[in-house]
Amino acid sequence: MKKIVECVPNFSEGRDEAVINAIAHAIRETKGCTLLDVDPGKSTHRTVYTFVGDPDSVIEGAVAAARVAKEKIDMRVHKGEHPRFGAMDVCPFIPVANITMEECADIAKQFAKKASEELNIPFFLYEEAAEHDYRRKLPDVRKGEYEALEERLKDPRWKPDFGPSEFVPTWGITATGARMFLIAYNVNILGTSNQAHRIALNLREAGRGDDDPGRLKEVKGMGWFVDEYNMAQVTVNLNNYNTTPIHVLFEAVKEEAKALNIAVAGSEIVGIVPLESLIMAADYYIEKENLFIYEEDQKVRLAIERLGLNSVAVFNPQDKIIEYIVAEPPEEPLANLTVRGFIEEIAARTSAPGGGSASAAMAAVGTGLGSMVAKLTQGVRKFEAVDSHMRKNIPTLHELTKQLIPMIDADTSAFNEYMEGLRMPRATEAEKTARTAKMQAGLKTAINIPLGTMRLGDKAWDALCEVARYGNPASKSDTQVGARALETGIWGAYQNVLINIKDIHDEDYKIKILEEANAMEKRSREKCAEVLAILDQI
Repeated sequence: MKKIVECVPNFSEGRDEAVINAIAHAIRETKGCTLLDVDPGKSTHRTVYTFVGDPDSVIEGAVAAARVAKEKIDMRVHKGEHPRFGAMDVCPFIPVANITMEECADIAKQFAKKASEELNIPFFLYEEAAEHDYRRKLPDVRKGEYEALEERLKDPRWKPDFGPSEFVPTWGITATGARMFLIAYNVNILGTSNQAHRIALNLREAGRGDDDPGRLKEVKGMGWFVDEYNMAQVTVNLNNYNTTPIHVLFEAVKEEAKALNIAVAGSEIVGIVPLESLIMAADYYIEKENLFIYEEDQKVRLAIERLGLNSVAVFNPQDKIIEYIVAEPPEEPLANLTVRGFIEEIAARTSAPGGGSASAAMAAVGTGLGSMVAKLTQGVRKFEAVDSHMRKNIPTLHELTKQLIPMIDADTSAFNEYMEGLRMPRATEAEKTARTAKMQAGLKTAINIPLGTMRLGDKAWDALCEVARYGNPASKSDTQVGARALETGIWGAYQNVLINIKDIHDEDYKIKILEEANAMEKRSREKCAEVLAILDQI
């Protein structure tokens, strides 16, 4: 799955539109980067940019932005209300999807190295990228701001982590690092600003002071009144939504409001959010209310409704959820064909798509039919006695079907690496060795794709057996076809493993793979027979 990183660089320029736009243009024109927001402030004399992309792209985007700032911002003449010590003041990298905090810390270091070498500018590492504990918190790193920086850099303890040790007057210094995604979140209160602030003091981590901390960790907040909404709000920053998720804050506000005999009227998310944060909320309400919801879009809808995210403005998931904003259509030319088109492609005078793609498609049809029968059984009044069985197995079959569909296209590209090796030169012994290594790696890739199809299909059997045992009898033939299709799909993938593994030189690898593949093929025959035997009794 695609790795998504958010980058939120803050630049010490909030008044000159030409400079602000030039930096935005540099980010926007970087391949692989999506610029989500540009937020300038005249009094702070600062602009915050938000963009996302894959790891390599966000590094390039951040360097491109720094390149413009180096040319157009002069810290010697900068004054503003916000603390600052550099033209690019801070540049945090934030994990959004399929990437760890450790990887983002490494991205920050790669960025600092690349920018410092190209632009001759210094960097401190902070937050999760910090290599010294005393440099972890931004206020400590930025103490004294730009005006104190020249003297501070003379202290060996404050030698930059990257770039020149000498003071660069026009630039200052940049703090770069990795941190959790910050969610700006407001809960609407049908009360006064004083009541909202009282709730915020009870909940925020700092509370009312060291002797009276609040209930929730990693939360900053206050209360205010919003004239345009004619409501008060508990306004918070969730610094780590894994520590205090959105729904935990929302439910805590409801508890505090109930104690004050005032009402909560929904909430709003300011800016954008990771999908995970809303799925966490949905899963909480699904468990709390014993609901049966397994599809992502329905989970998102549930979170929106339970949190009241449409209360003051329409919450459009396509505009507010990062993963949806940057989503690209999957490159699945075969899976996106019509059924007729796919069969005609198989029938054409070409070697691909062939048996591997057909096997993946058949396995997907098998799990899909099982999913269909389970869904046609669940929720029907006369099958209420078996509802728990359907609830347990529908998500499994539904998800496996989704995972098997991309394998249709994966199989067609399985031999690309092998063919690249086949075309490599072999005039010298070194070239022959490199060519052989490439071809062997390619064969392993060609094996792992159908093996992956087998593994996915193998996970479906227990669920399919339960569907056969408890599913709607009127769909008996559908389950029968599903079992046969799944068995055939696994068998076909197995044949693709066998035909490629014979040329593998690594005997240990060959033994290990064959042992696993043989076991799955045997199990598919046994489980298919079990499904059909169950259905024969109906």
